[in-house]
Amino acid sequence: MANEYHVLLHWLYVGVMAAGAITFVIMRANPRGVPGYEYLIAIIIPTWSGLAYMSMALGQGMTEVGGQITFYARYLDWVVTTPLLLLALSLTAMFYVPKNFTIIATIMITDVIMILTGLIADFSLGINRFIWYSIGMAALVIILYIIWSPLYRIAKSQGRRLRQVYVRVAAYLSALWVGYPLTWLIGPSGLGMVGQNVDTFLFIVLPIFSKVGFSILDLTSLRSLYGKQREKIILKEKHA
Repeated sequence: MANEYHVLLHWLYVGVMAAGAITFVIMRANPRGVPGYEYLIAIIIPTWSGLAYMSMALGQGMTEVGGQITFYARYLDWVVTTPLLLLALSLTAMFYVPKNFTIIATIMITDVIMILTGLIADFSLGINRFIWYSIGMAALVIILYIIWSPLYRIAKSQGRRLRQVYVRVAAYLSALWVGYPLTWLIGPSGLGMVGQNVDTFLFIVLPIFSKVGFSILDLTSLRSLYGKQREKIILKEKHA
């Protein structure tokens, strides 16, 4: 079902994910004040995502629904990796304070609902497809609310630097995540405004930046906090 163009893009994606996972393993060797579990999350995300996309590169993880290719392996990727991305974002918001597991569980469960309703939408036909899509969009609105209301308030309470870090990474992830339902809507699964090749390309680019790109931004931003703290300690010692 997938052509050579799709296969090439999927193998390219696998390579980028492998490079991302290796990068985070290397970064973990010098954590610079960032807890080890943050690096573990960053490593798991591209590892699992790369495996899911490898199945598509091998001609698996897809089927035809209504005359269109449905890449259900994408959802097998997203149902694992997107809750982990939100976990990483939540841990950034709560970097200096005890973790609020109620908020973390709420945003992760809502995300799983969003992904699974998207999968059901892709397997549906006619109006049912857009009913399930709308439910997924409602879940996305709830996720964005949690990101920019309770999580933002928690980050803000810990000082200007952490607030700046959180706003940067949250804005980055939010903008990319809005791109997913828009791509679905204009693609073959939705209104069919673009073809399968464009759809496949966009679902290669978006995950690269929202997974490896996000983790790089998140970890380097948190590591910079450690660097600034070290500078303060050194200055205090010099003036002591």
